[in-house]
Amino acid sequence: MWGGRRKAPGGEKGALSSGSYTDGLMADYGNHESSDDPLHILRHSTAHLLAAAVTELYPDAKYGVGPPVQDGFYYDFAFSKPISESDLGAIESRMRRIAQEDRPFVRELVSREQALEEFRKRGQDYKLELINDKVEGDEVSLYRTGEFVDLCRGPHVRSTKDLKFFKLLRVAGAYWRGDEKKPQLTRIYGTAWPTAKELEEHLKFLEEAEKRDHKKLGKDLKLFMVDERVGPGLPIWLPAGATVRRELERFIVDEELARGYLHVRTPDVARLDLYRQSGHAQLYAEYMYPPMRFEDGEELELRPVNCPHHIVVYQSELRSYRELPMRIAEIGNNWRYERSGTLSGMNRVRAFALNDAHIFCTPDQLMDEVKGSIELALYFSKVLGIDEFSYRLSARDDVKEKWLGTEEQWQLAQAALSEALESMGQSYEIGVGEAAFYGPKIDFQVRDAHRREFTNSTVQVDFQLPERFDLEYVAEDGSRQRPVMVHRGAAGSMERLFSYLIERYVGAFPTWLHPVQVIVIPITDAEGEYARRVAARLREANLRFEVDDRSERMQRKIRDAQARKVPYMAILGAREAESTHVNVRDRSGNQTDESQEEFVQRVVQEVTERRR
Repeated sequence: MWGGRRKAPGGEKGALSSGSYTDGLMADYGNHESSDDPLHILRHSTAHLLAAAVTELYPDAKYGVGPPVQDGFYYDFAFSKPISESDLGAIESRMRRIAQEDRPFVRELVSREQALEEFRKRGQDYKLELINDKVEGDEVSLYRTGEFVDLCRGPHVRSTKDLKFFKLLRVAGAYWRGDEKKPQLTRIYGTAWPTAKELEEHLKFLEEAEKRDHKKLGKDLKLFMVDERVGPGLPIWLPAGATVRRELERFIVDEELARGYLHVRTPDVARLDLYRQSGHAQLYAEYMYPPMRFEDGEELELRPVNCPHHIVVYQSELRSYRELPMRIAEIGNNWRYERSGTLSGMNRVRAFALNDAHIFCTPDQLMDEVKGSIELALYFSKVLGIDEFSYRLSARDDVKEKWLGTEEQWQLAQAALSEALESMGQSYEIGVGEAAFYGPKIDFQVRDAHRREFTNSTVQVDFQLPERFDLEYVAEDGSRQRPVMVHRGAAGSMERLFSYLIERYVGAFPTWLHPVQVIVIPITDAEGEYARRVAARLREANLRFEVDDRSERMQRKIRDAQARKVPYMAILGAREAESTHVNVRDRSGNQTDESQEEFVQRVVQEVTERRR
């Protein structure tokens, strides 16, 4: 699902939870404390080494911040002329020279005015801004490495000679302090490790991860595209990708219907007042698009969530306790304004389709509904091959203005989630401050090919929206009672799920999901008639196929099918046409000779069983 690391009030169902080692300004007088972790120190020191090398090679460069992150580090710079990845070799060489010079990392405690004067003299405007915005009190901590000086609390390694095993990786753009209204800087990423072996292993891992990267595979396999004329973060599903999505949606909806969910269709927009009532307009505005205002005063909003619409469905008539639990579901389009620097392929986008549901239940039904939601997410994960994940119980922090409701309500909601997990024998970690603004949630945390963590599925307990919308049901004794809401996204957004599956299978989707399940390859034109008969049988069996009757050599056709990672090739020569057999070659290179009907039934069974 989508869940939130940037803390707009709480991780609404669906904001990315990204597992950076640290984030933002780190120990450089930012929002994070310094660390005594040796790997953290090593990488932080290597970031300083990078900045020292850059300022020697580019004396007019201005430097921003340079924190360690997961598996490495980065540093942000403003260059007078653009640099590219072709420049990284020279920068890395200068880093190695400085490392060999055994320059010590020396901490200096100076007054605020002395620190300001130091960076004024160097023309480092970004450091002046940080001192003015971030430093409290009169004492300022600096670190000096030769001629290079940085605003930093440390700690660091003893000397540059302790930095031996590092590699610069890539160049990217990044807005200063993550603000699109501020200048865009050049971010240089690198990695650093304690030993040569660990560095080598990590570089091999990155090479393999690059092969799995869903953005590359999405382009190579013609699954989706992003076009600047449409806009960043607004991916276009191409025919092959749309086929995979259609199969995913059919699987999800059919399973939910079988489990008693009521599927609905609701609009992508609503009046802004609906989101004022839900609290999103006040507490989630950072992620919402500007409202559309009309001459008659009407205000419409692209919806960032589906819950208010589903509440309207619930309130369309007075409900009886006999109707509860009522499970209202939808694969609904959501719109979130994500900053351009955070967008990434299909993983983080501005428009997405969410496998969403809202369960309205009595307090006595709450535990079973939470457990049922977890079980459904586990079933989807099992079928789809999401084998490795962990649970995070996302709770509120002490910043009360970020959250709706009373402490008691939050404790009740969190207790229900923790009890459900524990009763199912599941372990979990607590994510303080990661809750949705209306309640705590269970997040299913998975990792992509680059080991970046994100939330795929979620289950949330909510006492707040039922109050804000004055939801009721008629209890058995005739009284009006308040239901509890469970927000749940068992499969997450189609876009993020798709990005995960591309990388999980390296584009070689299971047969039931693959855009083309069989390619029929007649060896010569003489087998054309038999190829059409085989195609007719595949069509009759509702299998997805293509006939490759191009005037190309057979080996070329086989290579092309393998490049597309098609599960099966049915190769037809004169012998196969005479015997009504097919020479079957799968994408792993295995070959069999089967009758036409045996082959069709085998593939049908594989698809029906959704084998991986």
